[in-house]
Amino acid sequence: MKLHDLEFELYLKSDKIQEKVIELAKRINKDYRNISPLFVPILNGSFMFAGDLLKLIKLECLVSFIKVSSYSELESSGNLKQLIGVNEKIFGRDVIIIEDIIDSGKTMTELLEKFLELGPNSLEVVSLFRKEKAKQYDMNIKYIGFEIPNDFIVGYGLDYNGYGRNLKDIYKLKSDE
Repeated sequence: MKLHDLEFELYLKSDKIQEKVIELAKRINKDYRNISPLFVPILNGSFMFAGDLLKLIKLECLVSFIKVSSYSELESSGNLKQLIGVNEKIFGRDVIIIEDIIDSGKTMTELLEKFLELGPNSLEVVSLFRKEKAKQYDMNIKYIGFEIPNDFIVGYGLDYNGYGRNLKDIYKLKSDE
């Protein structure tokens, strides 16, 4: 499949993604029973994952979207450029950040530090994907859907220069081999 100016190949079908989303929602529902968490989906990439996940959450909860910027072209810049939209009170709350992919881990590490400064009661992350290279950062990510190699992927909210977010499946950049 051609997307913008690059070739991609099927990596993960939507039914497998949905199975993992259901599994993650069940774990969160169990772990947070009798707790009213604040879910913080990170835009733009997590919008599909967050929508599907939150429809399965059976808890009384709040949802507040934020936008974080760190990507340029095919790679994470590794620098947290911007944090927009933290409108809810974080202090004393049980917070669950919803992320599409943890790539290098640097941005998430910085984001967790910023949230911890705001005094949450607890702070967890649910990420659909975590790349192998993200393990270089000492982050205890409680909810991970898929551990993947360092392939560049698009679809299900993830993009290449803005393209591909609308795809229901996940595609990886085709190698030149």
